[in-house]
This record gives sequence, structure tokens and C-alpha cells, in this order.
Amino acid sequence: MKTLKKFLKYKKYVRIPLLLTETNHFEISAMINGISGRFILDTGASSTCVGMDKIEHFNMISEVTDIKAAGAGATEMETLISTKNKIQIGDWTKKKQKIVLFDLIHVNQALTSHNSLPVDGIIGADVLKKAKAVIDYDKKSLYLKK
Repeated sequence: MKTLKKFLKYKKYVRIPLLLTETNHFEISAMINGISGRFILDTGASSTCVGMDKIEHFNMISEVTDIKAAGAGATEMETLISTKNKIQIGDWTKKKQKIVLFDLIHVNQALTSHNSLPVDGIIGADVLKKAKAVIDYDKKSLYLKK
């Protein structure tokens, strides 16, 4: 019997290791516009997001938007939008990625209060869907189709 890892490798998927945090979130390393960052993998987040305080860090150009963000314990948060970003996760790359920018302070306060490190953003369902993502919870691995 073939393992999931071998099957997905045969299907041209790349494996990205995941770190399970104290808060039971999967943390992942990714690059935005060539700059490395720490992100939470969130299948429940419709959009990939970066904290407002990281706009310059990731060389992003922001635009005003009417979209209001809502997340766990917070609603009606002001957002900006940034288009034409290059995102790279392992060997998987996507150009012209739209990223929502909003204040991640409540997310990072929750993480740090549980002895986890703060994150730069969230990898959401938009990226996971584009990459035909497969998550192996047991092996703490994310697979993205090249």
C-alpha cells in the first residue's frame, strides 16, 4: 500500500512541515514578496491576511477597501487590501496574490498568552484552494500542488 506522502509526491505535490502550537494551531513559514514570515494555517479564514503593522516589512502596496473583517472574538475591523503580491510556501509559488491587511493584535495576544510566538499573518482558504492543499494532521504536513 502506498503512503499518502508517496502518492502526493507522485501527483506533483510539495510537502511543507507544519508546527503545532500550544493553541492547537498549525504554524507555517511562508514568503511574501521574497520576505520570510510566520503564519497560522487557517482553513476557516476565507482570505489570506497580513497584519497592518507588517505592510512595509513585506513590501506591500495597500489600497483602501470597504471590506470589514470579522474573526474569532472580533467583528467589523477596518481592512486594507494589497494585490499583486508573490507568495511562496516551500516550492509552491503564486504571483498576483490578493492579501487582506488588518490589525492582528487580538490574534497575537491570544497566541502569546498561551506561550506561542506572534505571527505575521494567516494563510487562508483562498491560497489553500488554489494550491489544492492536502493537510495530513497526523504527520503535521501540508501538501500543495505544483
